[in-house]
Amino acid sequence: MNRLSNLPDWLSWLPLGKVPSIHPEQAVLSISQYLFVDVRTRQEYQKSHISGAISLPLHQLSSARIKQLPGDKPIICICLSAHRSKPATRKLIKAGLDTRELEGGMLAWWKLKLPTEK
Repeated sequence: MNRLSNLPDWLSWLPLGKVPSIHPEQAVLSISQYLFVDVRTRQEYQKSHISGAISLPLHQLSSARIKQLPGDKPIICICLSAHRSKPATRKLIKAGLDTRELEGGMLAWWKLKLPTEK
């Protein structure tokens, strides 16, 4: 059992402990089967992002915004290094959405030279 699951809600932002994840090579092979939610800042997103990813910065990830997300595909949360995506993934799972984080974040995606757009 995850020892962090007993933390109060106000501590859910902590980037500690594991969350479900997917490796970039696996994600790119089935890219159309996922909704990518990029939780980096708008400036980071504008420099380079995965094609089709929705920009939803972590500080704007409210219950109201979560309810606006399409629920027809599993979600992959993305940040720079898989630090901010952990609390985002936890929040989306708590809202009942099938969610995982991108292992290694955009740094891992870029290292593998996988496709991006600006």
